[in-house]
Amino acid sequence: MIKAILVSFNNVVVKDDRVQQHLIEQLLIEENLRPDAAEYRPDCLGRSERACLTTLLQRRGRFVTADYLNQLLRKKAKAYQAWLNTLDKPPLYPGFEDLLFRIKASPYKLALVAGSQAAEVQAVLTKANLTDAFTVIVTDDDVGQSGGKPAPDGYQAAIAQLNAQAPTLALNPQDCVAIEDTFVGIEAAKAAGIPVIGVAHTYPYHMIQRCATWAVDYLTEIDFEWIEQRHGVTVRIAADSE
Repeated sequence: MIKAILVSFNNVVVKDDRVQQHLIEQLLIEENLRPDAAEYRPDCLGRSERACLTTLLQRRGRFVTADYLNQLLRKKAKAYQAWLNTLDKPPLYPGFEDLLFRIKASPYKLALVAGSQAAEVQAVLTKANLTDAFTVIVTDDDVGQSGGKPAPDGYQAAIAQLNAQAPTLALNPQDCVAIEDTFVGIEAAKAAGIPVIGVAHTYPYHMIQRCATWAVDYLTEIDFEWIEQRHGVTVRIAADSE
């Protein structure tokens, strides 16, 4: 039986991949370092901002201390907020509001497991009036650099917090379903023992299908009743195929 849905943030809740890449590259430029667009997908997609920046900076010969990294992350968060301020509303991913409505109408608990900083996550949720949408929110700030995806720490923390809020829930990883859009995120959820719905927002369906438990092209295709019937069975098939 499914008890909880755990969703990723970037490119599942909010469509912000281009601005994220731009802001990371802008940070490098401001540090007198040359960005390389080809690095972003392998080094940053799905990974925490701390891990992404650390990799890019160390490759360019920078010694990355905690204070230095935190300073850059604060600067990026301010730039992200400035971007949000130019918008009437944040670019929620198509289908997310429908997904949220269906989850809220179900008995499932809903948790957010993000690789972004808490400041960025809260800025989006506040602007979208979604601050009360999630029972639990876990961000990059909660797990630290070594605990970011593909490590399972974020998902494990979400389960622990859900159990702390409702001890009678007795939530185990097998009682959850994660929704992820990257290979790194899928790896993190699976490392925590959680089956994963891979959504083809960032990578093509045929690639997501190879590593997720189930795969869909769009959030609107997720059929929780279908998943419930097959929960615990290892399959790699689109949820709308039957």
